[in-house]
Amino acid sequence: MSLSHMENMPLSHSSLQGAQRPSWKQWLLYSTVIIVLCSFSALIFIFFPLKTAQGPCVAKFGPLPSKWQMPSPEPSCVNKTADWRLKILQNGLYLIYGQVAPNTAYKGRAPFEVQLRKNEDPIQALTNNSRIQNVGGAYEFRAGDVIDLIFNAEHQVLKNKTYWGIFLLTNPQFIS
Repeated sequence: MSLSHMENMPLSHSSLQGAQRPSWKQWLLYSTVIIVLCSFSALIFIFFPLKTAQGPCVAKFGPLPSKWQMPSPEPSCVNKTADWRLKILQNGLYLIYGQVAPNTAYKGRAPFEVQLRKNEDPIQALTNNSRIQNVGGAYEFRAGDVIDLIFNAEHQVLKNKTYWGIFLLTNPQFIS
């Protein structure tokens, strides 16, 4: 095979014939448009900011001792109503985090199921009883919502390794 055909190839590829580079006036126009768009975006966030929480709004239940752990004074966004249950007091975007440790020695009749619920409707369910699992995510809640973590049977989980908590991320003004 001969490489003679490569000797005739040009070293650089020319662009389209007759194509011109943008002039300085076009660059100035493009730059101005970009600056105006960025300024407009900044003004939107100045006049319609996300309303963040005034103070830390955090609550955690468990592991042992099995009780609610909250900063003092209690946060204004949630109210503990029972073990494993909270009532939301402030609209917003919340982060729920937690860990469920199944009790592998449990031999009861009830099938293993753990549910994270909002107003008694499941928003997440765990059914794998062979390993520790994470629970939670980011959720939009309204004032009055009740959030809880429930088990089919009391002894299905190891309470010394099971916990859940909630953190108010933000309270956007534009949530309808």
